[in-house]
Amino acid sequence: MIHKFTIDNTNIVLDVHSGAVHEVDDIVMDILDFLGENRPETEIAPNALIEKLSGKYSEQDIKDAYSDIFELTEEEMLFTDDDYAEEAGRVKKNSVIKALCLHIAHDCNLRCQYCFAGEGNYCGERSLMPLEVGEKAIDFVIENSGNRKNIEVDFFGGEPLLNFDVVKGIVSYARKREKETGKHFRFTITTNGILLDEDKKKYINENMSNIVLSLDGRKEVNDRMRRRVDGTGCYDAIVDKFIDMAESRNQDNYYIRGTFTKYNLDFGNDVLHFADLGFKQMSVEPVVAEKTEPYALTEDDLETINKEYERLAVEYIKRRKEGKGFNFFHFMIDLDGGPCVLKRISGCGAGHEYVAITPDGDIYPCHQFVGGNEELKMGNVFEGTLNQEIKETFQSSNVYTKPSCKECFSKFYCSGGCPANAYKYCGDINTPLEITCKLQRMRTECALYCAVKLRELSE
Repeated sequence: MIHKFTIDNTNIVLDVHSGAVHEVDDIVMDILDFLGENRPETEIAPNALIEKLSGKYSEQDIKDAYSDIFELTEEEMLFTDDDYAEEAGRVKKNSVIKALCLHIAHDCNLRCQYCFAGEGNYCGERSLMPLEVGEKAIDFVIENSGNRKNIEVDFFGGEPLLNFDVVKGIVSYARKREKETGKHFRFTITTNGILLDEDKKKYINENMSNIVLSLDGRKEVNDRMRRRVDGTGCYDAIVDKFIDMAESRNQDNYYIRGTFTKYNLDFGNDVLHFADLGFKQMSVEPVVAEKTEPYALTEDDLETINKEYERLAVEYIKRRKEGKGFNFFHFMIDLDGGPCVLKRISGCGAGHEYVAITPDGDIYPCHQFVGGNEELKMGNVFEGTLNQEIKETFQSSNVYTKPSCKECFSKFYCSGGCPANAYKYCGDINTPLEITCKLQRMRTECALYCAVKLRELSE
């Protein structure tokens, strides 16, 4: 399978199953249009092709380009067969838990309109995780991590800084268990920054491998959706703290993370606003919401969003050339790695490699399944058991169990999309939400364009 597209007068061809990416001339694009999904069988250009393109290109140029396409096909860099479908059927993973999302606080000091967590309480009572639950969660992941040494723990909310003493207690307990078990813990924390101060910054920098800073971009954009309990905006209270935090980490091992909605379809300006403030690591995600919500993205918005992604991609490369580069999560693709079978087929690992723990110690497949999905409760850390039927459901899910993914060129870059969104909006983790698929395909094209241009810059 191949996929071809053009951004900023740059023609790009992706060979889906080898991962090869080619920047090509117009003549190659036209020949590939002629071939469709048919491989060139010989290096001799057919007369029908020469006749079709003779008014546009010379006969020799057509023959040379066709020969190049045939050579790339022979080298398995174009029209490569899909060997991964058979691989997906053979692979039977016996996953171990290697990552936890600890819901340290089912409470928040903001009331963000689009919050999937019901403004922090996950549609339940507001609560904070006791230290005892956090310690049992550490014991649980140690006992269920098999021979894996490295374990990831994300402190999540609501707002984790509302329960920061327990965060510190859990880290201390994990360090103690490291010495006893030979495991190694890496911690991440996500925060809206309201309670961030010098003491917390110092502790986070000494103990957290990564930090996610929640901000949506420009002041007017952020404050429209991310408000305090009293309805006032939060931008002015946190932006300088976030700049300071990023600088204190030498502009690495953090992300400033925003969400764009129908209200800011020019979200590229929010990304560039982050860059102009000096941030180097950023992610701005499309909101996922019920169609009835006024801020929800709809099919009518897709053309505008596509143009915005392309505009941002061109500016992204321009700034790199000018020495003012930054990293945008959705534009970061490794052209040299190619499809890595297990990871690119199976995705994030929710429900079998990664689970979420609530303040009560309940276990769910990931943080987005918490709240209103009792049927997917997998156990409790005090019981120490994990529902194997639910685990198997998630473990066996991959891009080849999802009919809409099989023929999608982007399948190895999104790995089938978010199972939580699929379950919430389509009722099945193997039925991805269509609009998120369309957005992903836009991002993949832009990321491939950026990767090609960055490769040129490095040569």
